Amino acid sequence: MDWFPLLLSLRVASLATLLAAVFGIGGAYLLAKGRFPGRGLLEAVASLPIVLPPTVLGYYLLVVLGARSPLGRAWESVFGGPLVFSVSGAIVAATISALPFCLRTARAAIEQVDPRVEAAARTLGLPEWRVALQVTLPLARRGVIAGVALGFARALGDFGATVMVAGNIPGRTQTMPIAVYDAVQAGDDARAGTLALILAVVAVAVLLLVNRFSRVGV
Repeated sequence: MDWFPLLLSLRVASLATLLAAVFGIGGAYLLAKGRFPGRGLLEAVASLPIVLPPTVLGYYLLVVLGARSPLGRAWESVFGGPLVFSVSGAIVAATISALPFCLRTARAAIEQVDPRVEAAARTLGLPEWRVALQVTLPLARRGVIAGVALGFARALGDFGATVMVAGNIPGRTQTMPIAVYDAVQAGDDARAGTLALILAVVAVAVLLLVNRFSRVGV
């Protein structure tokens, strides 16, 4: 049994979830508390990965990250290799796919925090960033953790965008979902079933652990 696809999937999903959590929670707080022009458009753009077909999302990422794009050329000049068809490309694709799940769930949780509690913290002289970190986010933690868990599950199971951006290179960029597809295409139903079962078990185990953790202290 080749464990590389599973290990790569866990690595990609973990790093993608970390990035999606940072940008998603920050964006969620901005959208929940901020009032500025283009707020609705920003949320709509951030939510596009939910509604766009994965292959379309992957195509747009190829356009933005490809060797002919300014971002792709800058990446290659700094790191000496292309961003697409690499593990880094897989992480970017998984991050974009996971981001709206972190953002939208966290935003809903932040908006449910009682503003009177936040106002009381401000009267004690706490600056806004400390109110966010010490009051708002701890009170919204269950929703935030749920969003991160959904983001991880989405990143772990991403196929369309990842295969478009990172390709299907065995031993290099072949994640678990891509390996399942590869096995089906090759007619190896036994391998496909085993890989799919392992992926499902890992996803369920992670979600159960996160759900249990989110209830601690409530």
